[in-house]
Amino acid sequence: MGRAGAALEIVASDGECRALAKRFGFLGLQGFAARVTVDLQLGGQVVVEGRLRGKIVQACVLSLEPVTQELDDTFRIVFKKDLAEERDPESGEAVLNAQADAPEPLAGNMLDVGEIVAEQLSLAAEPYPRRAGVKLEDILPKPRGGHRRDAPGQQRHPFAGLAALRDKPRRGR
Repeated sequence: MGRAGAALEIVASDGECRALAKRFGFLGLQGFAARVTVDLQLGGQVVVEGRLRGKIVQACVLSLEPVTQELDDTFRIVFKKDLAEERDPESGEAVLNAQADAPEPLAGNMLDVGEIVAEQLSLAAEPYPRRAGVKLEDILPKPRGGHRRDAPGQQRHPFAGLAALRDKPRRGR
């Protein structure tokens, strides 16, 4: 990469989409592409900005049915070499910057832009995909046996029988 930076267009092949889907536990990944720019800035910072597009298919966390997510997400990551060299002038100890926009450490002279895009894909995916209209009550088994209803609209606590035993006097003790 020269001083002017670089612009990259990444389009995943069908095989790469299958590999990424397997890696991140998706049911499928279709039409995944990214447009990325990498710019070298004063002070040794490298800024990677991009936009991801594609279609992720994941399993619903409740019903396990396929849920599709249209992906159109942007990202910006700042890298900086030699973060460990930032030291407190008085004590000489390393200073860690806990700000949200603090740069990521850059080891060496290489950036794996493909890996950066893959990581951003995993971050853009819905962590708990849920199919529209599916409720937890629809998935749970209906109460029966020890879970009978005491009054209309009110469910008996599953440990109510144990509570009754606790209150009975014990024999032989």
